[in-house]
Amino acid sequence: MAEPVSSSMESQKLSSAAGKSPRTAPQRELDVVVVGAGFAGLYMLHRLRGMGFSVRVYELGTGIGGTWFWNRYPGARCDVESMEYSYQFSKELQQDWEWSERYATQPEILRYIDHVADRFDLRRDVQLETRVETATFDEATGRWEVELSRAGGSPERVSAQHVVLATGCLSVRNTPKFPGLDNFQGEKYHTGNWPHSGVDFTGKRVGIIGTGSSAVQSIPIIAEQSSHLTVFQRTPNYSIPARNGQLEAEEVKRVKADYDALRQRASQVGFGIDLAPRDRTAKEDTPEERKREFEERWKKGGFGFLGAYSDIVTDTVANEAAQEFVREKIHQVVKDPKIAELLSPKTVIGCKRLCLDTGYFETFNRDNVTLIDVSGSPIEEITAKGVKVDGREHELDCLVLATGFDAMTGSLLAIDTKGRGGRTLRQKWAEGPRSYLGIQSAGFPNLFIITGPQSPSVLTNMLPSIEQHVNWIADCIGHLRDHEVATIEADLEAEDQWVAHVNEVAGGTLLLTCNSWYLGANVPGKPRVFMPYLGFPPYVEKCNDVVAKGYEGFVLTKQSDLASAPSPQG
Repeated sequence: MAEPVSSSMESQKLSSAAGKSPRTAPQRELDVVVVGAGFAGLYMLHRLRGMGFSVRVYELGTGIGGTWFWNRYPGARCDVESMEYSYQFSKELQQDWEWSERYATQPEILRYIDHVADRFDLRRDVQLETRVETATFDEATGRWEVELSRAGGSPERVSAQHVVLATGCLSVRNTPKFPGLDNFQGEKYHTGNWPHSGVDFTGKRVGIIGTGSSAVQSIPIIAEQSSHLTVFQRTPNYSIPARNGQLEAEEVKRVKADYDALRQRASQVGFGIDLAPRDRTAKEDTPEERKREFEERWKKGGFGFLGAYSDIVTDTVANEAAQEFVREKIHQVVKDPKIAELLSPKTVIGCKRLCLDTGYFETFNRDNVTLIDVSGSPIEEITAKGVKVDGREHELDCLVLATGFDAMTGSLLAIDTKGRGGRTLRQKWAEGPRSYLGIQSAGFPNLFIITGPQSPSVLTNMLPSIEQHVNWIADCIGHLRDHEVATIEADLEAEDQWVAHVNEVAGGTLLLTCNSWYLGANVPGKPRVFMPYLGFPPYVEKCNDVVAKGYEGFVLTKQSDLASAPSPQG
């Protein structure tokens, strides 16, 4: 996983001459460099190595696992059911691995990733504690020159025909610049970079800023430990009960008996999850029938709530019915009507990622929990002793920042990536990310992105989306080798058309109606662009069609034609 970096003087010198070879030879020449050792990077390594390519994965962390290596906050667990949030490339792996809960915890997911790495002997090609500083495309050779740094070690340089960015969609922490944040004298944590040894809040006054997914998961647990918990909320979020529990042996047996059927059903749902969707609109039911349908799904728990009607994210009537149902549930659970109202969202349900919880709203009935609304009176400053809001200082021993991530683009732009003519990816994406299929960006040949902007990614179960991208990229690189093609690059016109299509699809929904990290609205100064693509089945169909038409929308260049090849970006 990459984090924000600033290039060293040495790396700046080495990459200053765009399009020219480095002054000194690389220490290693590879077919493919993969950045990031999470689910995406590890499967990319497995596929490419099995095809005979020389591959090396570079990972910043001291261990593999990507987001599941870093996110260790209390209550951290997946919001997609375990039996679905898993690899499907190996039928043996699917049958052998035993998940213990309906929604796996962070430790269990990390154990799964470790098991996969050992089972397929992946560690020998993963280099940990290594930051990818720069990646510079050499137009003369058609190769990427990659600068690496290691804590306490000498800088390294490798050359690769291809670079694959498996840096994750939610991996660069977003820490708002609260005035006085550095002045706080107590313990300070971010949910995206939790101490591996854990944190004991027993007997302490804790404050948590944010009420997104990580906060929804951690607040009930922190409340149980702490002497007092103060929650600073700017915007309430919709949350559905997870109804988590131990997986029953009979249920596991049933799924494993026909795993392919589960995967096939999920692949045909827009979100890539088996939501048991109904092909029925909300207007086809009476208000009473709608309420009964929502009630059944509420009792079952999980994202299946969104499958109640086919038009929940596209029709105002359907969405408002779902909104009202959840708000009623919050008021039924939370005893104080004023607190219940503060916890009740007024936005479109689904325009922000829906949260799943275990006892979240119930937590606000505890005597040791205080909710502070900072929507109208923002946090004034972080003091040495706590958080000041509306002239009042809330004294704390510990402060937790549950402020999310610089989603989708943060980890990609953390690397100083230079394409044709020395133009950086950050420069090209100054007004928002632009890609073709979320896989490549024009002007950056042989640079691939796994689950990048303008692909379904965070609007789906990430594991099937990752596997689909990895398989597409691996097959593409294999095609280039078999046909003696030096470079592949997104065509600018095809890219423009795809970005317009992504925007058109999003514009036909209710997803643009609120400030969400889908739009980058949680990061000050970040361009407001809806980044993911809604619709897993049509996206997969498009990717397959592109290949069937000879990689339509891409420019393929032979080695002998590199010097005279025009730039697809004009």
